[in-house]
This record gives sequence, C-alpha cells and structure tokens, in this order.
Amino acid sequence: MSKIIWSKIDEAPALATYSLLPIVNAFTKAAGVEVVTSDISLAGRVLASQGLAEDELSKLGEVVLQEDANIIKLPNISASVGQLKDCIAELQSQGYDIPNYPENPVNDEEKAIQAKYSVCLGSAVNPVLREGNSDRRAAVAVKKFAQKNPHRLKPFAQDSKAYVAHMGGKGDFYSNEKSVTSDKDQKVTIALNGKELKTVDALAGEVLDGTFMSVKALREFYRKTIEDAKAKGLIWSLHLKATMMKISDPIMFGHGFEIFFEEVFTKYADTFKELGVNPNQGMSDLEKKIKGHAKEAEIKAAFQAVVDSDAPKIAMVDSDKGTTNFNASNDIIIDASMPVVVREGGKQWDRTGAAVETVAVVPDSTYAMFHEEMVADCVKNGQYDVATMGTMQNIGLMAQKAEEYGSHPTTFELAEDGTVTVTTEDGKVLMSFECEAGDIWRMSRTKDIPIKDWVRLTVERTRLENVPAVFWLDENRAHDAEVMKKVKKYLADFDTTGLDIQFMNVTDATRFTNARVREGKTTIAVTGNVLRDHLTDMYPILELGTSAKMLSIVPLLAGGGLYETGAGGSAPKHVDQFLAEGHLRWDSLGEFLALAESLRFLGNKHSDAKLSALTAALDVANDSYLDNSKEPSRKCGEPDNKASHFYIAQYWAKALAKGDNAELAAKFAPVAKELTEKEDQIISELLAAEGKPQDIGGYFHPDDAKAAAAMRPSKTLNSIIDSI
Repeated sequence: MSKIIWSKIDEAPALATYSLLPIVNAFTKAAGVEVVTSDISLAGRVLASQGLAEDELSKLGEVVLQEDANIIKLPNISASVGQLKDCIAELQSQGYDIPNYPENPVNDEEKAIQAKYSVCLGSAVNPVLREGNSDRRAAVAVKKFAQKNPHRLKPFAQDSKAYVAHMGGKGDFYSNEKSVTSDKDQKVTIALNGKELKTVDALAGEVLDGTFMSVKALREFYRKTIEDAKAKGLIWSLHLKATMMKISDPIMFGHGFEIFFEEVFTKYADTFKELGVNPNQGMSDLEKKIKGHAKEAEIKAAFQAVVDSDAPKIAMVDSDKGTTNFNASNDIIIDASMPVVVREGGKQWDRTGAAVETVAVVPDSTYAMFHEEMVADCVKNGQYDVATMGTMQNIGLMAQKAEEYGSHPTTFELAEDGTVTVTTEDGKVLMSFECEAGDIWRMSRTKDIPIKDWVRLTVERTRLENVPAVFWLDENRAHDAEVMKKVKKYLADFDTTGLDIQFMNVTDATRFTNARVREGKTTIAVTGNVLRDHLTDMYPILELGTSAKMLSIVPLLAGGGLYETGAGGSAPKHVDQFLAEGHLRWDSLGEFLALAESLRFLGNKHSDAKLSALTAALDVANDSYLDNSKEPSRKCGEPDNKASHFYIAQYWAKALAKGDNAELAAKFAPVAKELTEKEDQIISELLAAEGKPQDIGGYFHPDDAKAAAAMRPSKTLNSIIDSI
C-alpha cells in the first residue's frame, strides 16, 4: 500500500484534521493509499526536545531525501518565545515534567535547557522539510471562482497619504550586504574582533552573504517615521516577520517598541532591568513582568499617557481586545499584515476600530521596496478589480535552507564595537564589516544545486504557461548579483527558445507584474525564499481573498513531493471562536487541493489507473465544492468546516460513482446515495453541536479523543464514513 504522510500540526488546521482525515483515509484506502500522520506540532517538538516523544521532524527530514517521499504539510506555528512559554506551561499543567524556558540563562544548566528549547523557536519546520524549490499558483478553478464571486477590496482615497517607509539603503541589511561564492568545499569562520562566533562548512559553488543592520540607524529611522506619522495624521504601523526571522526581527521589533515609548523606557529603565523586561517580547510580556509590582499602575499609566498624547496613533492587531501593534513580535507578520494594508485602501485600524491611513514601517529596504511599490501603485492607479485582475504565479528558491530563512545559526546581536570577519580555513578574509555593539549581523547561504533546480523549474513552468517569467534579481544587491551570474550560466543549459524570461529589480518587477495584473494577464515571478513569502500572500489575498487557497507544490530534489496547504495566520482566531462556540471557520480547500496533487503524483509515478480515477474524482469534487459555495461560514449556527468536509465527501463519492473505474464506482455508488439522502440529517447533527463552549483538553496539545469528538459530532456521517 502506498503512503502519504499528513503533518499533525497546530491550531485551526489541526482541529480540521480530526474531521477530515477519517474521510480522506476512507476514500484513499479504496485505491491502495494510506494516509498516516506525523506529529510536528509545537507541542510535539517541545516534548521531543526533552526526550519525551519521538523526534518526528528529524524523521521527516530524512523522508524528504527519499525519492518516494509524499508529504502533505499543513501550516504550523513558527513560535515566538511567548508562544513557546505558553506551550511549556500547558504541557506542565497536563503532567509533563519539563523545565521552564530560561529567557536569560545564568548558569550552564539553564544555557543547556535554553539550547534544547531553541530548536522549537521560529521557522523550525520549513527549513527541514523544504528540500526542493517552490511552485505556487492558484488552481484554475479557484481563480475563476474568485472572479465570478469577487470579494471586496476597499478603495484608496484620491488624495491618499498612505505609504511604506523603509531605511532607503542607509545602514540596513540591503546597503551593508557583501556576497561571495565559495570556490571549494571549506570551513569558513565568522569572528568578531578575532573571537569566533561560528564556523560553518561551506560547499563549492555556495553563495555566502554577510550583512548587518545598524541599530543606531534603525532607531533614528523609527524616530523619523514616528514624527512623520504625527505631522501627517497617519497611523503608525510596524511590519516585520519575527516568526520566520526569529533572531533579527524580534530585536528590530524591540527597538521600535522602545523608541515609540522612549520616555517610559528611559524613566523606568532600572525597574525594567530588575524585572527582566525584554522589549523584544512586547507589551504582553512586559505586563506579565510588572504584574504585582509596586509601580505596576504607575507604569501602565505612563504608557497610556503616551498613547493619549499627541504621538501618532498605533495600529491595532485587535481593536476589540485593545491589542496594539506592540503586543508581541509574532503578532505582526508582514506577509499577512501588508496585504491587509493594500486590501483596506492603505489603512489600518486604531483603538476605536476606525480605519485610518497608515505609514507602514518596514525597516529593511531589501523587501520593503516591493511593499512600497504595491501601495504606491494603488495610490496612483486605484484599487484592483477582483473580477478582472490577472494572476501572479511564483517559482521560489528555497531548497536546502536557501537565503535568509536559513540564517538563524549565523545571526548575532553583537556584544561590542569592532570588526566582523568571514575567513576561510587557509586564512583568506572573504568579507569584513565595521560594526557597533548591538548591531544585528547575519550570514545567509544559498547552495548551488538549489539554484540550478530553480532555473530548471522556471524553464519548465514558463514553457507550460507560455507567459513571461521574471527573475526578481537586483544587480545592485550583492547577493542577487552573485545569484544572477549563476542563473544566466544555467539558463544556457536549457532550451529557452520562444520563452520570455527577463531580469528586473524588485521595484521594476513589481511594476511590470502589476501592470499585467491590471490587464488580466498572468505573470510568473521567480524569486528568492523571502520574496516568495511576501508575494504569495500579497497577490492571492488580493486575487482570492486568502492565500490558503493557493496550490503550493514543492518538487523535492530527490524526486518526491511536498504539498503545502496555505497560510495559517488567522488560525488562532479560528480556534478562539471554536472553543467559545463550537464553530470552526477554517477552510480546508488548501488541504483538498494538496491531496489531489499528492494523489496525482502517486498515480503518475506508478501508472495506477485506480489512483488516477480517485484523483480525477477529487478534482471534480473540488470544482463542485467551489461552484456550490460550500466553504465554511464565519457565523456560528451556519455550516462550518465540519460541514465542508461532509460536502467534499459527498461530491467525491458522487464523482467516483459516475467514474470510469468500475470497481470504485461499485464501491462508492451506495456511499454517494446515502450521503445524498441523509444530507439534511447530517447537517442538522453538525449544527446541533454549535453554540456551546468546547473542551478539547488543550490549545497546543489537545486530547485526541476530546478533539475528535468535538470535530465529528454527526453520528450519521461517522457511521457512513467508518463503514466504507
């Protein structure tokens, strides 16, 4: 029997799995395919780090190197320190004997504990599993549905003042970057004033980048944007990605928090030091640290006084709950927050819930130039028309921990002024940087094999789609210049006759793509790993209303396939609603689409007619799901995620019953009949379970039996599925 591995992860998609997976297995086993789970949830990884559970992530890291790998990967938590601490506390409450996370370790034992837990922070999963480059696009049926049923984009005011502010290449990662290509396999050492920070094993042909963010320049930049927001009456909003860039971006967040409330942090510096307040953790952590202190009320009043003063308004993550942009670094995920700015007409929400034009602060120029042009384009040309706009497809360079997302082990907050050097084992200095204490220095690495595969995938997709493909490479950025040499070299190895393949910097590529989008045309954006994330949230959210409906296929270098199911940025809110009233509004369309591609991969690989029939029927079911608008409602008392799973089962069974494979048709005809005849009864049972609080035994580590019972409340549906 063939095997598909389905990741057991976190929050809303994890809850949905309790309902969906029994249905999936009931259908796939009929064609000789078993879907098994692998626990790579935050809780699972925490327990594994302490030796109390199998290290499923490491096992999957071995699977992706095999030619028959077939993994469906749902969105997981990229944990901040705050989330990690909450997860540990929950596991402790469930009886697990694990230590607290020491934020500021004071001895070797605490340093060892911190090191064990550190593997659970930030983007711990993706670098392990993404042993291939990314092919992301909207399925044709999904795009057509969005155009026929356009969601609303808010208009930009004719005199809109909204804009994106970045450092403009003054002291940021973009301006300080240097890049070299290693001429052989060799050890490379990063040192500060001659003291080793890290030694890595560089490969021949590997691109090595070094750069740093000047904290002095960063803090001055924050001050200027705050003053400009104040002068122009704009809301001030900060956009970073602390979930993926788990070392650098929380530090940048902390500096923004400190500068906005500079008087408060200066006045109470001694108290904050005494209590171990870390601005990188945000206001939520600060409030926990000062709780019960003699100056608690005084400090809270001081923060409120700044908010009530003539300082600019702060963007809110949740106005109803009073959650500001400074609540926690993991609340402001740029690839989720910037599309909202564009969608809302250049606005974010203030603490009254009013939408106000914003200065969107994205410090580093490298990727801010994309967001700057997205907002500027709408200010100039008006909002997009969802019913007619074209589409952006993406080929992303991400294999083998490419670029910044693999830089965590080589990112440092410098302890002193001085010179950072990158030196080969034979003493050659590859790069050198003059830095100051507190600066954020990092090395990123991009191996040669992924670049060649990226070029191959681009040529393949460009020929299939017959539309322009643009490599978003900036010859004025050190890293891009090195990569561009390789791309041009490897393009010569492929037949590109008749293909339109171009090179543009970020701003020009954005303008080119947007002009075509406004004309209803398709463009392939060929980008690095970080831009991949920014683009594949921005355009789908504008085009489709969500990035969760994108096909995300990773052809693995070894020959297998990884199928990712979309974004989970809104998953926490979905869980909150489910726990309060039993209604889960998570849309599993991403899982449906990923499953179809996963089955297609198996069918093609083994030339299996039964598998091909199963896949074709799921394609029909997915089209029916969209055509009949069976996505979950946002409102309690209306069909939710559980009902959407019922409908995909019904449509899949109907398609199989009418299909060409006689064996599958005979098996599923009575299933289709029963699911159709008992539809009203099943929906009634599902809705009867709504409107009351749910106990699933835990947020990060739910009780499987309780969660399954909560997500499978229809005895009628369960009986039909379990009897297949």
